[in-house]
Amino acid sequence: MGTAVPADLQRLEDALDVAERDARALVDGLTEARGAWCADAGSWSVAECLDHLATANRVYLAAMQPPAARALRDRRQRRGPAQPGLVGGWFVRFLEPPVNAGFKTKAPRAIRPRTSPALGDAITAFLASQHDVRTFLRTYAGIDLAGVRFPNPFIRGVRFSLATGLHVIAAHERRHLWQAWRVRQAAERPSTSESKGQ
Repeated sequence: MGTAVPADLQRLEDALDVAERDARALVDGLTEARGAWCADAGSWSVAECLDHLATANRVYLAAMQPPAARALRDRRQRRGPAQPGLVGGWFVRFLEPPVNAGFKTKAPRAIRPRTSPALGDAITAFLASQHDVRTFLRTYAGIDLAGVRFPNPFIRGVRFSLATGLHVIAAHERRHLWQAWRVRQAAERPSTSESKGQ
């Protein structure tokens, strides 16, 4: 984005950049075996965390795209910062890491990761989804992101602003990258490696 980009949109762009760098560092030097390692049967591997993020980003963008395209066509121009409202802001804060074990929620079926995806495939899918989020942000930067709403793809009857949707994507990425780093650290502990024969 150019130098004339409003500060609120630049912060969203910066958040995507940080997440991408974090994801690349996460998989750097990680073997496929450790990328597939899970602490137990009910937890996700690093690859599954990345696969989940790629899928969630695609599903969210698919819900956000039609209202955004209509707003662009109807010239519903930007009226203020792309900030979440009261409820949307609460939801964004709920997603932020660190995750309290007492407040974990189960991912909706539509965005659960594939079973044992290859690490290379998962990071490629995540980076592709990042590109799609950036394209959305740049394409619709001039519309009223805080005023245009879209149907939440997971909660029937709930509508969020496009601004909330973008902040949800960014916070959700931070949440599961934080989770994935914890998985990698556990996988690389000497006791874990010895017990797994790695």
